[in-house]
Amino acid sequence: MLDELREEEIVNKVGGRFKLSTLIQKRLVALNGGSRPLVDIKTDDKLKIVVQEILQDKIFLDSSSNVRIAEEVEDAGSPPELDLENL
Repeated sequence: MLDELREEEIVNKVGGRFKLSTLIQKRLVALNGGSRPLVDIKTDDKLKIVVQEILQDKIFLDSSSNVRIAEEVEDAGSPPELDLENL
């Protein structure tokens, strides 16, 4: 087992052990299906890649337990600005 998975930091980062195992499993499926890694590390071990993606805040589970990529959320934009002076 990876030392990072024994630390509480990664468990707390995703909101518990169940969410952590769900995130890891779903991301491993995506990587095995051809998704590109979101971190630049010198390894072919996909579990190490996923752990680093989590630790570097590259991926997370949304409220529906779907894997989301952090940069996609940032690129999605924010809600439209409201002009409160003309209401």
